Amino acid sequence: MTRLRPRPSGHGPRPPVLLAVPALLAVAFLVLPLVGVLVRTDWGAFVGHLTAPGTVEALQLSLLVSFWALGLSLLLGVPLAWLLARVPFRGKAFVRSLVLLPMVLPPTVGGVALLLAFGRRGLLGPWLESTFGITLPFHTSGAVVAATFVAMPFLVISLEGALAGLRPRYEETAASLGASPVRVFFTVTLPMVAPGLLAGAALTWARALGEFGATITFAGNLPGSTQTLPLQVYLLLQEEPEAATSVSLLLLAIAMAVLVALRGRWTGSPAAPRRTAPAPEPDPGPGASPEAPKTSLSGGETDGGGWALRTEVGGFTELALDADPGTTIAVVGPNGAGKTTLLRALLGLTPRAHATLRLGDTDVTDLPPHRRRVAWVPQDGALFPHLSALSNTAYGLRAHGVPRAEARRAAQTWLDRLGVGHLSHRRPAQLSGGQAQRVALARALAARPRLLLLDEPLAALDQTTRAHVRHTLRSHLAGFGGVCLIVTHDPVEAVSLADRVLVLEDGRTLQDASPGEVSRHPRSPWVARMLGSNAWPGAATAEGLALDGGGSLVAAEPPPAGTRALAIIAPEAVAVHREKPGGSPRNVWPGTVREITASGSRLRVLVTSDRAPDLVAEITPQAAAELGLADGVPVWTGVKATEVTVVPL
Repeated sequence: MTRLRPRPSGHGPRPPVLLAVPALLAVAFLVLPLVGVLVRTDWGAFVGHLTAPGTVEALQLSLLVSFWALGLSLLLGVPLAWLLARVPFRGKAFVRSLVLLPMVLPPTVGGVALLLAFGRRGLLGPWLESTFGITLPFHTSGAVVAATFVAMPFLVISLEGALAGLRPRYEETAASLGASPVRVFFTVTLPMVAPGLLAGAALTWARALGEFGATITFAGNLPGSTQTLPLQVYLLLQEEPEAATSVSLLLLAIAMAVLVALRGRWTGSPAAPRRTAPAPEPDPGPGASPEAPKTSLSGGETDGGGWALRTEVGGFTELALDADPGTTIAVVGPNGAGKTTLLRALLGLTPRAHATLRLGDTDVTDLPPHRRRVAWVPQDGALFPHLSALSNTAYGLRAHGVPRAEARRAAQTWLDRLGVGHLSHRRPAQLSGGQAQRVALARALAARPRLLLLDEPLAALDQTTRAHVRHTLRSHLAGFGGVCLIVTHDPVEAVSLADRVLVLEDGRTLQDASPGEVSRHPRSPWVARMLGSNAWPGAATAEGLALDGGGSLVAAEPPPAGTRALAIIAPEAVAVHREKPGGSPRNVWPGTVREITASGSRLRVLVTSDRAPDLVAEITPQAAAELGLADGVPVWTGVKATEVTVVPL
């Protein structure tokens, strides 16, 4: 009996022969020339060939030329890569093609082009010679120019790929903390794309070291001036083939060492931060009491006692908003309602909407984001992964010119207030989601903003920590001299933190009222459902509502017939029966249980029906057990007319 051996775990399916054979031939095609160099190398004379005076001189010149080419490539190529990755402009595709051209152009053709541009009879050559006394052809500087022309595209393409993979949110957050574009570039952008920059620099240097065609055409082959190592190989091949093989092996080894060091990451995409085990969420006990001294978030800077908000937003989101100093506004609405667009318009970060913005007595409409004093906490926190929690929190203060020691002391104070002071030395990859969110919140509060924008700041926290941070945030917002906008999907946050609730729908203001008013009379089905109620839109009739989804609803106090209205039914007002109920309910529908979920000590039961929209009922676990409720069980639901609240729209 033949036994089948199981294939070892981790091995994928065998590649098809039609693809495997050509692939192996391709590998052989690439390997054989390298093997030929190794086989033909005269190992006995290898060291002697490499230490020959002409070879040593050529190697020194090659190193000089390649490092100068690398320096020029960094000086010119890094800004070019940033421009291509970050700035939209006409002709970008053409500029990118120009960058790629030296990579596909025959090197000798590149040398001819350089000669016609910078030679003594070229376009700029006579001017350079007469004005500055610079002659590039047949000079070491010409070899540098040729190597830079051929090698710089490797740096630009590699770094552009890294910048394209870097989310702009990090740079935007840095700008909202007060960092100028130049400061953002050097303190956030470059450190975060360092792997791509290093990969591009290594490839650029290796390519410059091996440049031949453009150099010999443009700069010539003068020993001690332009005769680099590749040109030396060319000469040795005619006079001493064995020495040419040895020097070729040296260049081959250098190129291979660079590629092995890069481990194939030639595109230089930003490396994902390596996460280590995060510290456990601390128990917010007496040592993390939120009752810290209530200091102004402005750090003592005031103008007239605070900064009122006056704004008109146009574009995708259209609204006008006025708020007095110290006001906290919860911004709610369904996905796509324009909540994040509103925040980005106030920051000056989106072309989708434009905001005229006045903070206190200052019109900041025409100011760039870093000068608006508008701090922002995005949904994911956008902590800078290369900085510790303490340095992240001090970033905004340092951007505003606060001395380092003072900024770090203030940052530590804010981290302590948010209960993460003991994690100040950790980097974001070593923090849990909740810890990172609190550090991001501390960073925004420490930046002394005049307008504070929080995009779901507590979403990543567990319930216990969320309650603690909510309490802490509320205590500090009480002393804030500006306006705070909080985007949230949590009704508890909206009610407990906000003085007003701004309801958006399709980029427009649907309701702007106190939390109590919005809870009692929501004008949006989405808000009503967010608050836990059933919400059915329809048109008023003499007895109640003709529902948009089909069916009708009897209400005790309907508005005038024909009025567009929203029926609100609390889940606890819905009765669930296994048989059709008699008695007082005016609204009775048959349905089927589709989902049962826990909500605190009670259960929420979703019932679907072909006579009414989906309905959520809230009952006790005991009642559910007595009724034998489970997914797919047929039931009857009933709602009294007096339990239906109808809100005109």
